[in-house]
Amino acid sequence: MDSQTERRRELTRRELLGRAGLGVGAAGLAALLGRDLSAAVPAGGYRGLKELPHFPPKAKRIIYLMQSGAPSQVDLFEYKPLLAKRRGEEIPEEIHKGQDSTTMSSHQKKICLGAIAPMRQRGESGQWISDYLPHTAKIADDLTVVRSMRTDSVNHAPAMTYLLTGFEQPGRPSMGAWLSYGLGSENDDLPTFCAMTSRDREGSCGQLFYDYYWGSGFLPSRYQGVKFRGGGDPVLYLSDPPGIDRATRRTLLDGLSQMNSLKLASSGDQEIATRIAQYEMAYRMQASVPELTDLSTEEDHVLEMYGPDVKRPGSYAYNCLMARRLAEKGVRFIQLMHSGWDQHTNLPTQLIEQCRDTDQPSAALVRDLKQRGLLDDTLVIWGGEFGRTPYGQGNINNKRKHGRDHHPYCFTMWMAGGGMKSGLGYGATDDFCYNITEDEVHVRDLQATILHQLGIDHHKLTYRFQGLDMRLTGVEEAHVVKDLVI
Repeated sequence: MDSQTERRRELTRRELLGRAGLGVGAAGLAALLGRDLSAAVPAGGYRGLKELPHFPPKAKRIIYLMQSGAPSQVDLFEYKPLLAKRRGEEIPEEIHKGQDSTTMSSHQKKICLGAIAPMRQRGESGQWISDYLPHTAKIADDLTVVRSMRTDSVNHAPAMTYLLTGFEQPGRPSMGAWLSYGLGSENDDLPTFCAMTSRDREGSCGQLFYDYYWGSGFLPSRYQGVKFRGGGDPVLYLSDPPGIDRATRRTLLDGLSQMNSLKLASSGDQEIATRIAQYEMAYRMQASVPELTDLSTEEDHVLEMYGPDVKRPGSYAYNCLMARRLAEKGVRFIQLMHSGWDQHTNLPTQLIEQCRDTDQPSAALVRDLKQRGLLDDTLVIWGGEFGRTPYGQGNINNKRKHGRDHHPYCFTMWMAGGGMKSGLGYGATDDFCYNITEDEVHVRDLQATILHQLGIDHHKLTYRFQGLDMRLTGVEEAHVVKDLVI
């Protein structure tokens, strides 16, 4: 017996009558309106929940520059002269006693390893930023730097999943999907939520980008992110096959929409409504995406600002420029994911390479948005899923072959625009950069604060699933970090 037949046998009387009523009512409504039922199904332009925003927002959209693999806060943002002074000595046991570490370094001594590059105070705000990030250093006064981030997981995939979905196991909606569902779209011709990925040039990092990082979980699938690719068609199946012109495609879609609408009327399955909407969005994207990716309209000085890699599709620089163009067109959530920061054994060689790939484009994006008047209502977020240990992994006297392990107990992220306090350094850690000493910001607090900047009370953005009112920040306590926001 197939699953559909079994499901019909299990229908309650109430469900049967409800579905029958829906089918008859929908068919009757279509006849009365004298038009196809699919017209009542929003193919694009979903404007979100009526009750949102809960209060006036400071930001309209998010650009999340996710640095996958975990950048080393010790080398980039945390000035800790004691670590350099005590290089080669063990970190006192009372500093790390009882805390978990990965199996990669749990067997070894925790040997102090200071920053591998000079760090200086930048701008009028005096933010500590490494010489490896010269372009980020120039926008120090535009940044809100949080040095007291904390998460619960010590491994990549669970920590990344937790940061993006509020839960360590796959199956929950990602942040962009929640915002697509809650706030809807400002552009009928592009997805509400877009994702792009890139990696370090050497491919030294083995971290994978799972589709659920931009998935919709238990929300209807229309809210999931659309991934833009680094080669071929920017989006899969964007081009029509040979022999199909745009008029023919329109005719095919109209017929398909009619059939899907009949099935929707008889079953009430909202995934069919999603299918109708997504077919229509794909049709409109066939015109909007080529325009989006045409860089011939960009002025030379803008391209130069993003760096030499900006014209290479799939590069981090290219994706940062695409993020600005998507933001201009009203895309709600733009998620860039760049791997290569997982530097267990290649910190001396790869940290500088990773910074060269990402520093200039990240800073250029902030500057570009600011010059266009978009930074005020665009929240840019930069950071990884956790940090890296203040102790070395491997032989720290080998100038090329050593690194740092995962560190969830404190790490650094920065934000810009979207109603955040610029030029602010927030939070503090101990002299070993091992534990937070002031103003801890848990990832749940970050999620609550991001939603707050978009005018959302994180307690109230919920979706009923399996008898529970689910939300991004989960059931644990989370609070908006008011000290970070204007």
